Amino acid sequence: MTTRFFPCGAIALLLTTLCNGLPASVAATLDTALVPVPQEPGPAAKKKPVRVNYDLAKQLFGTEPAAPAAKVESSKEKVDLGKSLYEAKLGKAQQSCASCHDVAKYGQDGAVHDRNTLSTVNAARHYAQFWDARAASVEDAAVIAPKNGVEHGVGDEAEVLASLQASADLGKAFAAAFPGDANAVSVANFRVAIGAYLRTLVTKSKFDAYLDGDQKALSNDEKLGLKLFMDTGCITCHTTRLLGGHMIQKSGLLKPYPTEDTGRMRLSGSEADKGFFKVPTLLNVEKTAPYYHDGKVATLEDAVTHMADMQLNKQLPPDDVAAIVAFLKTLTGPLPGAIDARDEKKQ
Repeated sequence: MTTRFFPCGAIALLLTTLCNGLPASVAATLDTALVPVPQEPGPAAKKKPVRVNYDLAKQLFGTEPAAPAAKVESSKEKVDLGKSLYEAKLGKAQQSCASCHDVAKYGQDGAVHDRNTLSTVNAARHYAQFWDARAASVEDAAVIAPKNGVEHGVGDEAEVLASLQASADLGKAFAAAFPGDANAVSVANFRVAIGAYLRTLVTKSKFDAYLDGDQKALSNDEKLGLKLFMDTGCITCHTTRLLGGHMIQKSGLLKPYPTEDTGRMRLSGSEADKGFFKVPTLLNVEKTAPYYHDGKVATLEDAVTHMADMQLNKQLPPDDVAAIVAFLKTLTGPLPGAIDARDEKKQ
């Protein structure tokens, strides 16, 4: 038997000729049979599991910053007093800590004053306070902040004390928090109580669960973001459980950042400190926009893109930025239990 091969064009011509001589219904059937039937796409191929060096991740992010511990033992009464003081309006401006550091908004107000408002949530875990690290602890910061003209406008500690003594309710709360202290209403006890409250403002995220052993706490996409975060070099500055809050660093390390703020130089007067700021924590970072010390960056995507460029001289493709942002969102934790349901509704 001899097999004959015809060019495709000839076959088409032959079939056209045949079909033209057939009834329309039969010709249509043949035409349909000759048209390739689109194949239904099969199940989407599973993404290849992302492999993260888990031991390295635990080394980089598993420890707390070397933050100062409280010098006075806490108590429920001290914490309750501290919360009341945090919300009390002090000074000529009649401002409270909560005016700018709204705990229901993750400890900040989303505004830029002298500098971008830093969150008070998890602040006690930092190695130092403020953008220029000028206070060692939250207790120290509690006394410094009211004397800032941009904040409370209190001239000195005497004015702080006068504001405290003017409230009978606060006087009772001081007496309950510091029993046996003849001078319970004092600036020293003010700082202790504020510190006791701030030390309760701690969040835990699913990234904490991941570091604590649950390697399924992060999705494959989130693990990709973590891997990129590590491989890109973000770990140059952002490590420890806080992914920051543990050191100072120059803003615009490899490419200058346009700003008139001289950073820690404003405090020290040293040219060597120009442009140096405390590395901010990335905990709850999706909730604490805007970003950078001057609050000029509105979105997390832009913050990641520009930071990689300035600090690492790396231009990240959009997919990498999206993956890193997906990882950063795993750092968001529920607000502390000290916040009541009414406060959480403010979000």
